Amino acid sequence: QVQLVESGGGLVQAGGSLRLSCAASGRTFSTYAMGWFRQAPGKERAFVAAIACSGSSTNYADSVKGRFTISRDNAKNTVYLQMNSLKPEDTAVYYCARRTAIFNRMTSGVSGYDYWGQGTQVTVSS
Repeated sequence: QVQLVESGGGLVQAGGSLRLSCAASGRTFSTYAMGWFRQAPGKERAFVAAIACSGSSTNYADSVKGRFTISRDNAKNTVYLQMNSLKPEDTAVYYCARRTAIFNRMTSGVSGYDYWGQGTQVTVSS
């Protein structure tokens, strides 16, 4: 029923920038908090950033604070992840996800999300 489609991934040199987009279907997008996760080779899926349904509050993993910015445009049913000062260790498949219930607060746990996109590959070369 609900579909999330990520885009904007690619190959970039260290120090460069990328902006990921996640387009969501559904008429209640604005009532759900959203999150970004990533999964690097040989590692489990890890939290990157989350944003409240209104966009008024955000949360970030320590590893990306000061470099990444999550935002959303509820009129376009889209959430973004602006990634600056990219490092090789940022290389991963990036996923967007929707919280399990409307108006839920942000969470960093994968179990707190019920719909996931297919993912978009981000590769940072040194």
